[in-house]
Amino acid sequence: MQSERTPPAGRTDEQRRARYNHLIERLRNRQITMEEATELFGLMQGFLRASEAARTAAVAPPPLEAKPPKRPSAAPGTVPVPAADDLLTVGILAMGAGAGLLAAITKKMAERSSGPSAPPPPASRPRPR
Repeated sequence: MQSERTPPAGRTDEQRRARYNHLIERLRNRQITMEEATELFGLMQGFLRASEAARTAAVAPPPLEAKPPKRPSAAPGTVPVPAADDLLTVGILAMGAGAGLLAAITKKMAERSSGPSAPPPPASRPRPR
């Protein structure tokens, strides 16, 4: 079956979510092509970027006035707040771990569906004399 062409980049959020759900369903049914897998990965990255941008906008401090700071910027012994790039990296690592877990589960299911395999042959040992 030939894969559908990627819609233009200016598609709406609803269209992206519908395409994402379609690709996930094809992945679950093991019918996904490499082109579709690449598109799915791109969609996931886009969702991560949008989520990170929304999170950054939500936690961004209000614009500072020209007043000097009331306290030192970093006290010794405090834990620094992770940068936006660090959180994006963690998100990508989590997505990679999920992909690895999905691959392991798929392999295990394939082994189970192929039926029980023959037990390994016993190791031959020399007989004592």
